[in-house]
Amino acid sequence: MARIIYYVASSINGFIAGQNDDISDFAAGGKGVDKYLADLQKFQTVIMGRKTYEFGYNYGLEPGQPAYPHMEHFIFSESLKIENLAETVHIENLSIDRVNEIKESAKSDIYLCGGGQFAGWLLDNGLIEQLKLKLNPIILGSGIRLFGNSTIKSKWNLKETESFEDGLKILTYDIEK
Repeated sequence: MARIIYYVASSINGFIAGQNDDISDFAAGGKGVDKYLADLQKFQTVIMGRKTYEFGYNYGLEPGQPAYPHMEHFIFSESLKIENLAETVHIENLSIDRVNEIKESAKSDIYLCGGGQFAGWLLDNGLIEQLKLKLNPIILGSGIRLFGNSTIKSKWNLKETESFEDGLKILTYDIEK
């Protein structure tokens, strides 16, 4: 079965965005970002919450279109309504059963593209198998937390560390079972 991999940029203090969804302090280029973009090509399926999908509108994403043209999209939302969805974009109700169905039918591991609230729900329900943290050498005072409001405890095993000249690190963790 495919694994859900949460591949996300984070500040040192665990924020995936600052106040008002500000991501301007995160690395926007360099070898670490190039590595991340190359890694995304390995995924054929992406899952995300409504807020993350709508965040793409700020960067030219048209409602109903795929954020990643080579991936099948599953957007989990109880409120998102879009009339003209691309063939590869699906809006889903929040359901553990539906997430498991997607895992069973996916042809590759699944890219969890944020955000904190959705990732927290997945973590609370034991559905994230790997965390690939693009650790940026910044501290944000507030914003969107890595796992939203989740308070679950879990242990992770560090599998790989990649360091880049600009201070960015990509840390790969598997959940301890």
